[in-house]
Amino acid sequence: MTHIEWIEGGATRTALWRSESGWPAPKKVVIADDTMNADAAYRLALDGTALLWRGDYQNARQLLQALVRRIEHKGERARRAKAGKTAATPLESFHRHRLSQLQRARTLAMLVIPFDADHTIPLRRAPDARLACQEAYGAAPEPYIASLRELLGVIGAHEWRRKGVMIPALDARIHPWYGVFSPVRGEYVELVAQAPLPGNAKLAFDIGAGTGVLSALLAQRGLQVTATDMDERALGCARDNIARLGLASQVDIIKADLFPDGRAALVVCNPPWLPGKPSSSIETAIYDPDSRMLRGFLDGLAPHLAPGGEGWLIMSDLAEHLGLRSREQLLGWIAGAGLQVLARHDTRPVHARASDADDPLHAARSQEVTSLWRLQALT
Repeated sequence: MTHIEWIEGGATRTALWRSESGWPAPKKVVIADDTMNADAAYRLALDGTALLWRGDYQNARQLLQALVRRIEHKGERARRAKAGKTAATPLESFHRHRLSQLQRARTLAMLVIPFDADHTIPLRRAPDARLACQEAYGAAPEPYIASLRELLGVIGAHEWRRKGVMIPALDARIHPWYGVFSPVRGEYVELVAQAPLPGNAKLAFDIGAGTGVLSALLAQRGLQVTATDMDERALGCARDNIARLGLASQVDIIKADLFPDGRAALVVCNPPWLPGKPSSSIETAIYDPDSRMLRGFLDGLAPHLAPGGEGWLIMSDLAEHLGLRSREQLLGWIAGAGLQVLARHDTRPVHARASDADDPLHAARSQEVTSLWRLQALT
């Protein structure tokens, strides 16, 4: 376990350091309270100095918002300075956007708060976040320090888990857990709901089950499903959702790296859509380092398909528009795995960023198409 160390009251103190984003414990820590102004806090945070908050919790939230405004103002000035220069390529825009996101996250992570061993926050006007922290972190063996921004994410995830996300194709709610990607991009769920099932299909594999939303949908379509994942949170989340929906007799959820044993008439996979290194646990549902999961699915698909069976690859082409992967490369991987494309069903995303002209990646997002590739083994 990693610990953070600081000087307070003339004495050296330590506590457990928690960071779901994987940030290392800050080397420099100063005590901050309601007397610290936002400009001073911003300079310290940019320098990599953590601000250990000892003041009012609500004032800490206001300070975090002030830091966000300063980061956005700095970003706007940088955009204006580049306005007259040669337009960046989509790939350059993507890398700049990723770097900007990482710098922003790192700066905002410098405002940190204390927690007692039972997840109580010992600050004035602090919320009771014990249940939310228990869901995200499990038991706390000792007092710890974490960023306020992370706590707000934990609390937000608790609300998502409590209320659930309505999935029209299921006519039911899916309850995502902290660290498990929420199925808010409903267009890919609709593709799975509408695609014709292979003839006489009775068994399906759901590779990388996540919340279990696709397993539930396939079960509602009358299939027995074996769902796999390697992440313990995802496994727990999927089991919880399948039980809530009364589908436990139709869906078996197991821990496995990609495929379970055996063959199925239908094998479904919705891998992370962008090749790249995730910077936090939640980003593992977005970024696939070296396209490992995508290529692993394609390479292992044919031996796990029953005769006449189909593999459904659900994926956006955003990576192609960003210059991260070409269509020719994807088709080459499909052919190299001994597969052929039986059909492809396309839809356009409807999320807000797809039509936001101010989004740094708008040029690519405006062209994005989400597809369900129906694949078969070559005979």
